[in-house]
Amino acid sequence: MTQIPPPAEELRLLDAELSWLDARRTQLLGRRAWLVAQLHRSAQVPQPPGAPFAPGSASGPVAPGAAGPFAPRPEASAPGVQNLLLLLGGALLTVAAAAFTLVSWGDLGIAGRAVVLGVVTAAALAVPVPLLRRGLRSTAETVAGLGLALTVLDAYALHAVALADTDGTGYAAVASAVLAAVWAAYGLGLARVAGPGLRLPVPAALGAAQLPLLLAAVAADALPYGITTALLVTAALDTGVALRVSGLTVRVVAATGAYGLGGWGVLAAGWLSWTATGPSAAARAAALLLFAAAIALTAAWRAPTPGLALGLAVAGGALTVPALAGVPRVVLPDSWAVPVHLAFGMALLAALRVPRIPAPVREGLGWASGGVQTLAVVWTLPMVAVALAGPLGWVGSVWEGAPPHPGFVGSGEVPWPADAVAAPLVLVMVAALLPSVVREATWRPRALEVGLGLGWAAVVLVPAVFELPYAAALVLLAVTTAALSALKRIVPVVLAVVTSVSLAFTSLASEPATLTVLAFLTALFALGARRPLPAAVALAYATAFAGAAGASLGLASEWIALPVLLVPVAAALLAPRLPDATGLAVEITGGAAALVAVALAVTDVPVLALVLALCGVIATGTALRPDRRPARYVATALFVLAAWVRLAGWEVTVPEAYTLPVSVPLLLFGLLLRHGDPRMSSWTAYAPGLSVTLVPSLVTAWDDTHWQRPLLLGTAALAVTLVGARHRLQAPLALGGSVLVLVTLHELAPYLVQVAGLMPRWVPPALAGLVLLALGATYEQRLRNVRKVRDALGRMD
Repeated sequence: MTQIPPPAEELRLLDAELSWLDARRTQLLGRRAWLVAQLHRSAQVPQPPGAPFAPGSASGPVAPGAAGPFAPRPEASAPGVQNLLLLLGGALLTVAAAAFTLVSWGDLGIAGRAVVLGVVTAAALAVPVPLLRRGLRSTAETVAGLGLALTVLDAYALHAVALADTDGTGYAAVASAVLAAVWAAYGLGLARVAGPGLRLPVPAALGAAQLPLLLAAVAADALPYGITTALLVTAALDTGVALRVSGLTVRVVAATGAYGLGGWGVLAAGWLSWTATGPSAAARAAALLLFAAAIALTAAWRAPTPGLALGLAVAGGALTVPALAGVPRVVLPDSWAVPVHLAFGMALLAALRVPRIPAPVREGLGWASGGVQTLAVVWTLPMVAVALAGPLGWVGSVWEGAPPHPGFVGSGEVPWPADAVAAPLVLVMVAALLPSVVREATWRPRALEVGLGLGWAAVVLVPAVFELPYAAALVLLAVTTAALSALKRIVPVVLAVVTSVSLAFTSLASEPATLTVLAFLTALFALGARRPLPAAVALAYATAFAGAAGASLGLASEWIALPVLLVPVAAALLAPRLPDATGLAVEITGGAAALVAVALAVTDVPVLALVLALCGVIATGTALRPDRRPARYVATALFVLAAWVRLAGWEVTVPEAYTLPVSVPLLLFGLLLRHGDPRMSSWTAYAPGLSVTLVPSLVTAWDDTHWQRPLLLGTAALAVTLVGARHRLQAPLALGGSVLVLVTLHELAPYLVQVAGLMPRWVPPALAGLVLLALGATYEQRLRNVRKVRDALGRMD
């Protein structure tokens, strides 16, 4: 009776069987693929008749001694070998013909020369016809190339024999034109007579057509305008061919000629426009640039792809601007050159409103206009930087005690460019245009901010460019700062801060102006103290005002630190009442002001100690806030530094005078910590405070020849040890005991040395032996004692 397995067991068996079948199928498919590959390889290798079969191959013989999978394969294809042979043959025939023409030409008469060249050239040009009809296209291409090369040699021979007196450059121009026409007619004729034509004659004709106009201009000595015109006309013809002809090779040659010759023509026309000194020369150069722009825009209009159209339109727009501005640039003063170019660049934006113009062309013109505007703005940036940073040069004069120049940049020592008058106009033009051009909701706010920045730069330039009176410059900068700070956005506020810095340094020329401006800036930015940046800037200017006020009162630099400390006090009082981010910014700025106060007081030791102590008081007040408890560490460090500075001023060299002011607060702090958390280890609570005093005192006592320090240190170590034993604390017990033992050894060392000198030499070994014997006799008992001591120490805190 057959036993039927449970369903779960049967399902497992079926899954296992299916998995085995899948694995077997994969194996068989891999074997089949290998066999197919071997069959293909065997079919590609020519086999001699009667050759034995290779092991593992399905059919077909292989070379004797060669296995099927390792049969040799050809390294070059048959078409490749054919083309290489044809190329080498054509090259050798061309070299032979050139050698015959240049070397052996004089051995024949006039009739012989004509017959030889005519027959060979005609044969070379005629042979491709039957070759094409027989389907031998590659051979026909090679023979046709030889024929084209022979026509060049014919032209050279004709000039050498019959037209030797003519100008070589002019003859080359005519010959290249004739050859281009002949080669083009030959290529088109072959296409009609023998079916599909050759790929070489028409591109070669187009390549030869690049030379006639250029060579004719050189022959006519039409420098430089004639050569530039020839380059651009040839580029225009190439552009037309590239846009109308469908053959890939011809289009590549035409496009190469258009870009190459057109690029050289544009460079030449641009140089002519830049160096033009009169309206006539500028007008001719402008006409050439307009012609180049027309070529680019026409090609963009008819370009097959949007990307190509966009690039050509950008080039056309970029060429149109200097072309239109060339004549006005020469006629008007130099200061108007950039505004004129900018005006014509802005005029390109009118094309954006013409729907008949293709979209890629309109976009390209827009990009060209944007590029012109960007270049104009970049031209003004160095002047804006000089206008902002010019007053910084007065800081050295103020530091040295000399009054700075009361004028403005441009009227003082800094030379100002003659064309700088146009810089504010350029910035205003671009700033006014941006909001009217950018209307998309996403980009419009950014455009408005950029326009605001450009307008701000124009205002900053006005005092320097127009050399306003000192008071007028201060008023203008102050009004600009106030207006920007009232906008409540990050970009205007940043611009207001930058302007305020320039205003503050500008005010250094006059003491009343300095105090007034710093007080004004402090109050102005204090109005926006709910935000981090204005609050921090307000405190920074308050610091500067405190320093300036102290200097105005005739205080020495170290005593100026005291009014400066009012700023950290104000920061500590205001920070809890402000939002978190603003409060943090205020505290950071207050800390920076405290550092300034310390730097001012560093030249006088007593004042420095006082300033450090006052900073410690401020930090202590800050540490009273629950969220600023870590400030107590800063306060402790400041108090310690103040004490050290004061002791150094008194020329105190006793180390305990420096260490005890640190140890006492640390021990008190550890006591408070232990009181709040009895589980805290004594090493954490008391070891820092004890080590700060005990270790330096021990190091000093080691070289001290007097008895007072070791006695006091030993007494203190004994007291610490007893306190540790009384309260069962590891840190005081271990540290105090260690110091006590070391001090005792240091004091008894001379006597031990004397005793060692009086004892016989056999006594120390004998004593050592007795000790070892005693230890060995009571080893077990001593081991128990050590365990008891360890357990007792472990139960201590």
